[in-house]
Amino acid sequence: MEKNAKIYVAGHLGLVGSAIWKNLQSKGYTNLIGRSINELDLMNQVAVADFFSKEKPEYVFLAAAKVGGIVANNTYRAQFIYENLTIQNNIIHNAYLNGVKKLLFLGSTCIYPREAPQPMPEDCLLTSPLEYTNEPYAIAKIAGIKTCESYNLQYGTNFISVMPTNLYGPNDNFNLETSHVLPAIIRKIYLGKCLENNDWEAIRDDLTKRPVENVGGEASETEIVTKLAKYGITIENGKAQVEIWGTGAPFREFLWSEEMADACVYVMEKVDFKDTIPQGATEIRNTHINIGTGKEVTIKQLTELVKATVGFRGNLYFNASKPDGTMRKLTDPTKIHNLGWHHKIDIEEGVKKMFDWYIK
Repeated sequence: MEKNAKIYVAGHLGLVGSAIWKNLQSKGYTNLIGRSINELDLMNQVAVADFFSKEKPEYVFLAAAKVGGIVANNTYRAQFIYENLTIQNNIIHNAYLNGVKKLLFLGSTCIYPREAPQPMPEDCLLTSPLEYTNEPYAIAKIAGIKTCESYNLQYGTNFISVMPTNLYGPNDNFNLETSHVLPAIIRKIYLGKCLENNDWEAIRDDLTKRPVENVGGEASETEIVTKLAKYGITIENGKAQVEIWGTGAPFREFLWSEEMADACVYVMEKVDFKDTIPQGATEIRNTHINIGTGKEVTIKQLTELVKATVGFRGNLYFNASKPDGTMRKLTDPTKIHNLGWHHKIDIEEGVKKMFDWYIK
């Protein structure tokens, strides 16, 4: 990419999009375009078509999506499949119509089967059933991969799909109703610490910035305690307890979002669609690229790490009546390694960086 090329980052205010934007700026790219949801509704086909025809971006990072944790995925199934399909179809098709030189589509490793081999190589896609709780979201992301592949094969476009493992970092979603596992655990344990320290100033400050079901910092102590208890953050006789969903046994892999952004920019700069096709392949499939660390921790290990980082002295309660989700989903990052990119930040450093960011 040329340093003055017009680059559109769809979802530039989100976890990955904001990190991509920051990475591009740090590398000297000067012509970046971003639109908030109030400025451009990516669900609106006419608005997206008008945006592309007027702006004519040369490169596109498709980081916009409806995302959430296990509860949100399982509850809002129709919204997750419909909104993600609509957003990605609008952007990919208009990128083709307007001659975009290269597009990078961001998916998720939840595309892989529930019983996928561990670690998961790209070619295990569509080999057996998906995890039920996030099946609609996964199907939307699989459709995105196949849309990019199909446009490349029919129209000669240069659209590449990358599948990040679980991401965390600055600008993450800490909404206790919809967040992914790591930001949820960090916030819950932090609020648990505030409760055990009777630090109501910190609790009110937290809820003012991020209300929980419309309960903000101005609410009464009784309202706040009741709402926190709904999310498993309780205190009794001065001893705080934080509930964690599931048994704690599932393994998860985590990648710092700024490293994901670095991988995305690296792929956009160095990799073309043809580089993702195995030599001698007679059928073009599974051209997507896993982005991960190839390392995993159990949810129990993760919560203990967060507990130590936050300085929480209370109890952690694993509620086995709640779903665990997929027991393991470790990526095989061999393809991205062979293409020349490796991660640098491991989970211990990353959790500290994320908690420091949250506090600030």
